[in-house]
Parts: sequence; structure tokens; C-alpha cells
Amino acid sequence: MSVLRFSKDHEWVRIEGDGAVIGITDYAQAQLGDIVHLELPDVGTYVERGKAAATVESVKAANELDAPVSGKVTGVNAALTEDPAKVNADPMGEGWFFKLKLKDPSELDGLLDETAYQKFVGELGGSNH
Repeated sequence: MSVLRFSKDHEWVRIEGDGAVIGITDYAQAQLGDIVHLELPDVGTYVERGKAAATVESVKAANELDAPVSGKVTGVNAALTEDPAKVNADPMGEGWFFKLKLKDPSELDGLLDETAYQKFVGELGGSNH
């Protein structure tokens, strides 16, 4: 069973073995509106927790996606460059952004579990279905 963690910046991290899959939450995509373009990191790039790792452009604005954990990018969801709307349609599934090999699994301790994330979103006055 995979472990799922969330950042307060509305990114999710799904742990798969010694790797992680990164994306944005349903709440984030709803706030952004229709996503029209993504700039994903290159495979082999090192991303650092709290630093910009990708850019998400929507009809409303362009936003940096900060990496919720540090590691080396091992794969990107190339399908999103052709069809960025997949993020709006399925942000927690087909709309994943990139995969990485974790540098320090203890960084996950600073992230929220699903219950804590749902509570956090509820306090923002939004809903995350």
C-alpha cells in the first residue's frame, strides 16, 4: 500500500518504494482553474524541498510548484505537455507531475497525512472532494 502525504501548498506525495510521485491536489487545481500549460523538471534534475520544481499556468495565473520533498527526478508525466487538462480531470491520478528518488525520507515527517490535510483545507473555507 502506498503512503500519501500533503503539503500546505497543496501538493501531494505518494511514496512508492524508495521513490515518490508528486502532483497537486484537487483543491489546488480547483483554485487554479483550467490548466493550460505545464513546465516540468527534466529527468536527472535534483529538486530541493521548498524550491521551485515546476510551473503551472492556468487561465487565471502562472504559479511555481515548490517541491514538497528533495530528490532526483526519475520521470515526468509527458502526457501533461500534450494535454494539461488531465491535471484538472484527475489531479491525484493521471494528472501526476513527476517522480523522484527521495534524498531523505525523513522529510515526509514534515508533511500532512490525509486527515490533517482535509482539516487544513476545511479551515481555509474550501472543500476537497
